[in-house]
Amino acid sequence: MKITGRVSEVFESVQGEGLYLGEKQIFVRFFGCNLNCQFCDTKLSGFFEYEPQELFEEIVLYNHDFHSVSFTGGEPLLQHDFLKEVLMLTKKNGYKNYLETNGTLPGELEDIIDYLDIVAMDIKLPTSSGMGNLWGMHRKFLKIASKKDVFLKAIVCESTKEEDLKIGLNLIKEINSSAVLVLQPNSFDSQEKLAQKLENFKNICADEKVTACVIAQMHKIAGVR
Repeated sequence: MKITGRVSEVFESVQGEGLYLGEKQIFVRFFGCNLNCQFCDTKLSGFFEYEPQELFEEIVLYNHDFHSVSFTGGEPLLQHDFLKEVLMLTKKNGYKNYLETNGTLPGELEDIIDYLDIVAMDIKLPTSSGMGNLWGMHRKFLKIASKKDVFLKAIVCESTKEEDLKIGLNLIKEINSSAVLVLQPNSFDSQEKLAQKLENFKNICADEKVTACVIAQMHKIAGVR
């Protein structure tokens, strides 16, 4: 049976978030997500349908002077059969594969982990996302993601509670104590109000011996796509 995938856009830019901030990437934005976080800033209204080879051929159109191919969304793992076929093609041809994911589909990750190089995994703190308790899925996901280069990202909002952060830190210490946690201020909230909270959260991370840093969405600040 022919496998097709729904992709909203393919474009070249620089990574604006997380530990690979500033790296030049090709972005492949997948359509559709299994969550509806209250801070979501990616509202996708349409998509193009691709076969794996068609998408790979579009990626190849870009000069191979970039760090990696960022498969982002939405949530790419919702289309893991299609994603796997594309990852196999990019990996075979010497590209580095970077997955941006909400960290809630561990079974789907297991199916493609061998073809990934970097996993940028979200931790959805309940009082940030409004999505309730996702800790069980995050725990399973991080165990699998830790087979590769992985870092974690948590959005911090005015509503975020310390208790959620501490649960997340315990999860990191339990599964992969060397993983770095990026605390990302919610761009929709007052940055002045968040500054003190982020400083407090950084101190909590230090007390818990988890390496953490604060990195805003720099592409928005710089006006880059």
